[in-house]
Amino acid sequence: AYAAKEEFYKELEKAEQERGYLEFKELEGEIVYGIVRKVLENGDVRVDLGKIDAILPKREQLPTDNFKTGDKVKALLLEVKKRRREPVLILSRTHPNFLRKLLEQEVPEIKEGLVEIKAVARIPGERAKVAVEAKEMKMDPVGIVVGLKGMRIQKVSEELGGEKIDVIRWSDDIAELIRRALAPAHPQKIKLFPYERRAEVAVPEEELSLAIGKKGINVKLASKLTGWHIDVLSTKDFEKLEELRKKEDEGESS
Repeated sequence: AYAAKEEFYKELEKAEQERGYLEFKELEGEIVYGIVRKVLENGDVRVDLGKIDAILPKREQLPTDNFKTGDKVKALLLEVKKRRREPVLILSRTHPNFLRKLLEQEVPEIKEGLVEIKAVARIPGERAKVAVEAKEMKMDPVGIVVGLKGMRIQKVSEELGGEKIDVIRWSDDIAELIRRALAPAHPQKIKLFPYERRAEVAVPEEELSLAIGKKGINVKLASKLTGWHIDVLSTKDFEKLEELRKKEDEGESS
């Protein structure tokens, strides 16, 4: 009888653990709130979520994050791993989906399905680009997401340690999407190489550094957002290259 009782408790414990795992597994990809329980020596942060502790690894923290015991934490529940005793919960503040979920919280029109986030690219803590689309033509999705006097986007930016967020209107036309993604620069010509998923973009000489961005951030984010490799050239160099190709083609055909 004792052995049977032991077995029963073991099974009960197993069922409890399984239930706990499934409960948190359902929250994967959502924003969770907690309190810093401890900052570990390697920089990882142990976060108390109420029912269970989670880990916010150093690599998933923003460069501006500087947590101390007792601080409030808002993060994305990135992954729930099954373990024997209790599940291991991994949090993230750098994942593109954290920005996506913050925007959902801040912009009711996204939750209601009137505005859709089509793509997100981030260099955490520095800059991000978000492409949005409205369900109805007459709506201005960028204005809706940015908010009156930039209030909505400002709140999200503050949560991300001042990460600068560019919001652009989505386009199914890849050349147009690349053009918008390179804002604040104004591309004049775009040549696509679909087999390589690559684009050559011509911008005025004086906008070259603007298009590329500090440490190459602008063009890097535009590439991430569109899924295309982007080469930015001055209009002069772009035309020279075109001329060169033309001569090569003529040489081959003669």
